[in-house]
Amino acid sequence: MTKSELISRIAELNPHLYQRDVERIVSTIFEEISAALERGDRVELRGFGAFSVKSRDSRVGRNPRTGESVSVNAKTVPFFKTGKQLRELINGS
Repeated sequence: MTKSELISRIAELNPHLYQRDVERIVSTIFEEISAALERGDRVELRGFGAFSVKSRDSRVGRNPRTGESVSVNAKTVPFFKTGKQLRELINGS
């Protein structure tokens, strides 16, 4: 599902809201999650999952074409861990 599909679906389920308002709400939620991760905070949506930031150390990697060693710098990456209810829903438990 794309962001525009999500907005359309929410607008269909909530006919009392204008499409532009739903778009603004969805964009604001994504912006706030991004801003929290940028600050290094954790965002938890109960029953859905938690977004956090993980640090990866620098390491030596390999260029898959040439096999040459390549230095990979340390970095932080976003991480998502599913919540229990979402895992159960997906697995049909």
